[in-house]
Amino acid sequence: MPKPATKLSHTQIAGLVCKNKEKLLTDGNGLTLRVRPNGSKVFYFQYSHPLTKKRTKLQVGKFPHCSLKQARKTVLEYRYLLDRKIDPKSHLAQQKEEELNEENNLLANVAEEWLEVKKHSVTKDYAQDILRSLELHVFPSLGTVPISKITAPKVIKVLRVVESKGNLETVKRLCQRLNEVIDFAVNTGKTFSNPISKVHVAFKKPKAQNMKSIPPSELPELLQTISRAYLNRVTRCLIEFQLHTMSRPSEASNALWEEVDLEQKTWTIPANRMKRRREHIVPLSEYCVELLRFTKTIRRGSPYVFPSPIDNFKPLNSQTVNAALKRMGYQGKLVSHGFRSIASTALNEEGFDFNLIESALAHVDSNQTRAAYNRATYLERRREMMNWWSLHIVDAKNPYL
Repeated sequence: MPKPATKLSHTQIAGLVCKNKEKLLTDGNGLTLRVRPNGSKVFYFQYSHPLTKKRTKLQVGKFPHCSLKQARKTVLEYRYLLDRKIDPKSHLAQQKEEELNEENNLLANVAEEWLEVKKHSVTKDYAQDILRSLELHVFPSLGTVPISKITAPKVIKVLRVVESKGNLETVKRLCQRLNEVIDFAVNTGKTFSNPISKVHVAFKKPKAQNMKSIPPSELPELLQTISRAYLNRVTRCLIEFQLHTMSRPSEASNALWEEVDLEQKTWTIPANRMKRRREHIVPLSEYCVELLRFTKTIRRGSPYVFPSPIDNFKPLNSQTVNAALKRMGYQGKLVSHGFRSIASTALNEEGFDFNLIESALAHVDSNQTRAAYNRATYLERRREMMNWWSLHIVDAKNPYL
C-alpha cells in the first residue's frame, strides 16, 4: 500500500528555499507544489483525463496569492468535475470563452450589430429613431449588461420608468425592439434563448391613436394660416410639396433632385427610402412641377430638393413641418403625416377609386402580383387624381377666385 502523502503547511511553504534545482512537493489528492530557484512557488493539480486517461497538469495558482487552503479547495472542485467525467482544463477554457463572450456581447454592442443589419430594411430616419430610443431609455441602465444576463425583471424595471410617465407607445416599441435584439443574439450564437419574449404583457396597452389630422372642410383655414405664417422659403415649399404629393414626412424632406423628372412629371422614390422597401412613383401635378421649378432656383447647388439652411448638403429635418405647424397653433390638432389623411378623406368623398388612393398613399398590396399590375395600370389614372387634388388645394387656398 503506497505511503500517504505528507500534508504541507503554510509555514513550511513560506520558508521553502530552492537554490539550484527546483523542488516538487505533494500535498495529496493530486495537489503539488513546484518551487523554483527564482523563488516562485506554484500549485498544480495532476490528474488523469476522464476520457483519454492521459496524465494532465493544470496550474492552480501562485503562492502566496493563492494560499494552501484555497489551492486545496480548488482541487476538491476539480475532483468533483472529474467524478462527473468533466475535464477541469476544458471546463476552465470554456468558462474563459464564455466570460470573453460576455465582455464582447454587451447589450449596447449587440444592439448596434443588429441595427447595422436592420437599417438595410428600414428608412434612415426610422433607424435613427430606433437608436435614439435605445440610447435614451435602455442603454443608460442595461447597455453594459452582457446579453446573456438580460432578464425579464431587469427589462421590466427599466421600462417601468417610461411607463410611469405615460409613454405607453414608447414602452410598446421598446419591447418590440429589445425582442428583435435578443432574437438577433440567439440567431447569431451570442446567447441561447430569449427570456423577454413575453415581457410586453407586464405593461398597459397603449390606446390606438391615429395621426393627428383635420377634416377636409378645414383645409381652407389651414392654407390661409400657412400663407400668413413667417416661414423659411424652403420650409414653405416642403409643406406644399408634402401636401400635394400625399407623401410621408421623411420621403418628402429627403427628396433628391436625381429622383425628380420634370419632363416626365414624376418623382421616383427608391425602395431604400420607402417604409415598405418598394420603389414608389409619384405622378407630379402641374402645380407640383411649377413648385419644384421655383424650388430649384433657391437650391444653391444642393443635391436635395429641400436643403437645410444650415448645411447645403443635408436635407431639412423630417420634423421641420411638424415644428412649423406647432408654431402656427396646430399642436395637438395636426401633424404633417396628417396631410395624407386629409387627402385620403377628400379623394374618397369625391368618389375616386379606393385602389387608386391606396396606391397613391404607397400602401403595399398584399397580393404582389396584383401590386405589380397596379403600378403599371394605375399610374396614368393616378396622375388624373393627383391633378384633381392639386387643383382642389389651390381652390381651397383661394375660395373666392
